[in-house]
Amino acid sequence: MTDGSLGYNADQSVSARVSSAASLDVAAMATQAAPPNETAEEAVRAANQRFYAAFESLDVAEMEAVWAHDDAVQCVYPGWDLLLGWDEVRDRWVGLFSNIRRVRVGLSCVWVRVEGDVGWVACTAHVTTAFADGFDEAIVQVTNIFVRRESQWLLVAHHASPLPDTPRTTVQ
Repeated sequence: MTDGSLGYNADQSVSARVSSAASLDVAAMATQAAPPNETAEEAVRAANQRFYAAFESLDVAEMEAVWAHDDAVQCVYPGWDLLLGWDEVRDRWVGLFSNIRRVRVGLSCVWVRVEGDVGWVACTAHVTTAFADGFDEAIVQVTNIFVRRESQWLLVAHHASPLPDTPRTTVQ
């Protein structure tokens, strides 16, 4: 898939909008000031929130600010091949952003772990993406890995896998 879409299709879309109570307002949380005695786990959680705020902004410069810029970074989008190195990852974000009108991401089941200068986040992302010709909704299981470099947590790996559709229910 090289058309800039995220690779979600009708078979992978969610059956209903995710309740705002069950999702995280990533953009609002990314602008909050960090507490003065922030733990490593809180710092990694904040770095993860900045990643999703950059995604929602559709701004390449914001996305560049959250990633490490070296050959070791990697990225896997649902249904796509592994991207290796910052240049490949950046080029894909540029392509995605040029084809997306708007994206909103809600996070649930967020789990954070830090060991030394490496931290990782496992979470479920509820993604709604608007394109010129329609929109997609998907639920994906995500793992984001961050490394601490000069007291800044940078993303080095993003892996997103689609979760199965939830069955539609009828209220009676």
